Amino acid sequence: MSITLLLVLLTGLVSYQAFNNPAISQKLLLHPYSVYHHGEWYRLLTHGFVHADWGHLLINMFVLYQFGELMELYFQGIFGGAFGKGVYVLFYLAAIVLSGLPSYFKHKHNSYFGALGASGATSAVVFAFIFFYPWEWFLFPPLPALLFGVGYLWYSSYMSKHGQDNIGHDAHFWGAVYGFAFIVVSALAFRPEFFDAFLHNLLQGPSRPPFL
Repeated sequence: MSITLLLVLLTGLVSYQAFNNPAISQKLLLHPYSVYHHGEWYRLLTHGFVHADWGHLLINMFVLYQFGELMELYFQGIFGGAFGKGVYVLFYLAAIVLSGLPSYFKHKHNSYFGALGASGATSAVVFAFIFFYPWEWFLFPPLPALLFGVGYLWYSSYMSKHGQDNIGHDAHFWGAVYGFAFIVVSALAFRPEFFDAFLHNLLQGPSRPPFL
């Protein structure tokens, strides 16, 4: 069984338990006030395993499974075998924590703010994919991966400053940045040929979309 599938199953199980017992969500979600004032640092990690509802959970887990299975193989290619799987797990868990830090610093004195979900980590996985397949066409929205990524970062940044939709755009933005930066640094440090392949693919430009 892949690490990605294990993460999907674990997240699904914890989220399902939280759906049936809201006290679990309240205990595990990212509540910056409790982190800062009560030392509940575990929330920086556990919020990535609980979700608001079934729709929220299914979208995140679909994205994680769709992109994570392939990225898990690339991590093994960069770092080698079992060690690569371990790095992949740390990459995912670190994405949860790091993508939540901006919200923590912004809201640590706000007792009414709370956030939950794996969106920051799934954004990191998607942007790792973009490094390897910059011109791969997404079906929705129908854009090459790299253009989707640029638009995603712009939209997340804009909505973080101006939006009032209760979506964690900070987590989306910083999870994406972390995911791409991690892969770039790792490729340069351990497998320079992967970075060379990225530059080659980038210069190739987009191909005709397969659905036209």
